[in-house]
Amino acid sequence: MRLSKRLSHIEPFYVMECAKAAAELARSPLCDPLQGGRPMIFLNIGEPDFTAPPLVREAAQRAIQDGVTQYTDAIGLMPLRERISHWYAQRFALDIAPERIVVTAGASAALQLACLALIDPGDEVLLPDPSYPCNRHFVAAADGVAVLVPTGPADRFQLNATAVDQAWNDRTRGVLLASPSNPTGTSIDPVEMGRIVDAVRQRGGFTIVDEIYLGLSYDARYGDSALRHGIGHGDDVISVNSFSKYFNMTGWRLGWLVVPEALVASIEKLAQNLFICPSSIAQHAALACFEPDSLAEYERRRQAFRARRDYLVPALNALGLTVPVEPDGAFFAWADCSAHASHLPGGSWDWTFDLMRRAQVALTPGRDFGRHEPARYVRLSYANSMDQLQQAMDRLQQVL
Repeated sequence: MRLSKRLSHIEPFYVMECAKAAAELARSPLCDPLQGGRPMIFLNIGEPDFTAPPLVREAAQRAIQDGVTQYTDAIGLMPLRERISHWYAQRFALDIAPERIVVTAGASAALQLACLALIDPGDEVLLPDPSYPCNRHFVAAADGVAVLVPTGPADRFQLNATAVDQAWNDRTRGVLLASPSNPTGTSIDPVEMGRIVDAVRQRGGFTIVDEIYLGLSYDARYGDSALRHGIGHGDDVISVNSFSKYFNMTGWRLGWLVVPEALVASIEKLAQNLFICPSSIAQHAALACFEPDSLAEYERRRQAFRARRDYLVPALNALGLTVPVEPDGAFFAWADCSAHASHLPGGSWDWTFDLMRRAQVALTPGRDFGRHEPARYVRLSYANSMDQLQQAMDRLQQVL
């Protein structure tokens, strides 16, 4: 059976390959307390250890009991789009019309819809290096070309307007950013975001910003939406968001897009054909995310993530796993492990697998996230309990 050529442009998802190796090792005698081992501590996967709060789970149960499980509009329930609009107004003082909000089957579906609507074969899209691997693969799946622009600590591991100017050519169609970012947990300074949007606008391109971690911001300077920089609160900026991270609904597969009004009909046409609609049960449950009790719980959890960051980053620095830029959002630390891993042929890749065996701590090597110094960095997720983080740091201290 002949496979499509586009598959050659999509690399394996090494994050998940590492996760499978860690899970297999966790089932071995090395991690079995009954055989003298100790359980694996997983700091490798970007999934909150919190689950959906009570009101959300109750709303899902009611939807099932009441039989409210049929198809919805392809772009989502209007009451949910209205509540998302109100959230933007309440939290960010942004006037986002509900009609511009498209509810999707997770942020992954949102990114796929945006890329398919905007990218033609051969179009180039600029992304920072490092960045979340699936973002460049969404570009490739639309037969576009993801152009990774190297970044470093001085840039907060993010693109800036100067880099966009220098990398732009006749084939460039737009930029795909993430703020806060996976894997670095860093955001683009709002002033710089405005410059990037202006630079892209002047060239007639598109700006897509992955904002799935926007709710998990810990610094007021960075915790704002890129939609503020578009004409009329974002009418030429596309924002991708999700119920997975801040709202703790990972497996429910629900997200949304904010798009220019002129793009809604095209996105809807694609959504009708590719997805029919997002999960009706997840949508009815998500309405409860915006209840006062739920929002208060999310804020308590955000502070818990912040406390974990405030513990983890100094602990890593003390171990020689330097975090060159403190994460201001999400739940990731991007740590330089070169002091410990530079002697290994595969750098952070080999070192990560060695740590799994020696310390029973699972991290994610930099290999997935780009081509600019991936062997130098590892990603740690602090979407785990404080107790687990402290145990992990104790183990790392023992082996390092």
